[in-house]
Amino acid sequence: MASVSNQSSPAISAVAVTPADNITLTNGPCRAIYIGGPGDLTVISYNDTAAVTFVGCYTGMVLPVTATSIQSTGTTATSIVALY
Repeated sequence: MASVSNQSSPAISAVAVTPADNITLTNGPCRAIYIGGPGDLTVISYNDTAAVTFVGCYTGMVLPVTATSIQSTGTTATSIVALY
């Protein structure tokens, strides 16, 4: 499982993600999220229980957010990769 204690270090692993409601990321909280195709991205952050939507994500964007879940409801972005 990924550690969230050293978020300033580069990612050491990348895992393709299929958004799913109420499912946590298999490898634990990610340190960032890569967006391969444009759209909106709905996540549950590490310290939160409610989902938040990042509107207007663009191709090649890296969101520096520690997330535990990437939700299918509200997510239109594609080719999502969790960075650990």
